[in-house]
Amino acid sequence: MSEDVIKHSVHTLVFRSLKRSHDMFLSNQGLLPPIDEKAEKILKGVKARDSYGQVMDTVQHAQAVKQHDARTQMDIPNDNGLTSEEKEGSTDTLHGELAESAALGSESALMPFTGPAPTPAPPAGALAVPRKPPAMPKPKWHAPWKLFRVISGHLGWVRCVAVEPGNEWFATGAADRVIKIWDLASGKLKVSLTGHVSTVRGLEVSSRHPYLFSCGEDRQVKCWDLEYNKVIRHYHGHLSAVYTISLHPTIDVLVTAGRDATARVWDMRTKANVHTLTGHTDTIASLACQAAEPQIITGSHDSTIRLWDLAAGKSMCTLTNHKKSVRSIVVHPTLYTFASASPDNIKQWKCPEGKFIQNLSGHNAIVNCMAVNPEGVLVSGGDNGTMYLWDWRTGYNFQRLQAAVQPGSMDSEAGIFAMTFDQSGSRLITTEADKTIKIYREDDTASEETHPINWRPEILKRRKF
Repeated sequence: MSEDVIKHSVHTLVFRSLKRSHDMFLSNQGLLPPIDEKAEKILKGVKARDSYGQVMDTVQHAQAVKQHDARTQMDIPNDNGLTSEEKEGSTDTLHGELAESAALGSESALMPFTGPAPTPAPPAGALAVPRKPPAMPKPKWHAPWKLFRVISGHLGWVRCVAVEPGNEWFATGAADRVIKIWDLASGKLKVSLTGHVSTVRGLEVSSRHPYLFSCGEDRQVKCWDLEYNKVIRHYHGHLSAVYTISLHPTIDVLVTAGRDATARVWDMRTKANVHTLTGHTDTIASLACQAAEPQIITGSHDSTIRLWDLAAGKSMCTLTNHKKSVRSIVVHPTLYTFASASPDNIKQWKCPEGKFIQNLSGHNAIVNCMAVNPEGVLVSGGDNGTMYLWDWRTGYNFQRLQAAVQPGSMDSEAGIFAMTFDQSGSRLITTEADKTIKIYREDDTASEETHPINWRPEILKRRKF
């Protein structure tokens, strides 16, 4: 008959396990050789010298110089009365004291260091200059901007705008499916182009050809010949609405992107789909092209920004700092930097690797669009009709505007969908939900005296360039 198994408590089992482990390690430890005190002392000395040697050398040098100066001061009055033997004796004594202080310093290296490390003395001849704490740079003064002209003519939300390279006219596209071309100086309508069957969402004017490119929610990408005001090419391939379009500044390619979460690179002449850039998981709301790496930058509703290598047709890196949809990307015209806008923050980045520069906080709205001019004025436009103007270098918000809703429109139609500066950077064109186009200019009468910068360096910003 088998014996009953004795059941022990968990506490007893754990205690026995610990005891077995203790006995095993104790027997192993008992076989170790005895500790060599001399070797331990040398080890501690080497470690102390390695960690604090430079500090101790500086202290020893300072002590020796101090003792030498004290001895010299004591010897000066009686110098004439000393014999050469006495002088030699005093010199020997000094050398002995120096050697003794050095020995004491070496002996201290063998003792464990308990106190805080003394501040090392500055090298001979160096001036001890107090180090200033880092400060936020003062922003450049910019004149305030004011509304200059309101242009009406569209019958729906005005969703996009593009200025031609000669700075004589600009084009707008709207929910009424019409592209309108306006004279920039007078604001008069020059021509209306019809052909899209849904909202026009993106426009670009070529700087090397008489071509206007458009894209819309009808999945179409069109090339218009401005000499005949007719469509001469279609680019087929997008599976859903096309929200944004951009022309490469040096190569004859255009890039489009939209609700199918892909960006497509097209050969302008052959209409061939050169690359299909996949990787985003939601609508691509904004993209930008530039000549240098990264040649394409996309911002998406999946809260990420991707930098693309155009030659390889692959993503170079993905920036995941934003927590909400990225609706706008803008590249600085002269600096190698770009900005991205999201309801959580506007962020600035350094090319080519997408190194984070700083946050521009305060525009608490859905930021649909941004524009920047060569003077370093960055403008962000919100879904609620608010416009914030920033100094690009420091991120200082120097002006806030509220777009006025035009008579006949509801207050809820105060929304800015797109904006751009003209080629000179002196006029800002915005397209809005009240079916109007507004042009802003700097206030010529303003100066630093009449509109001083209300700025205090309170928060230290991270500077990376």
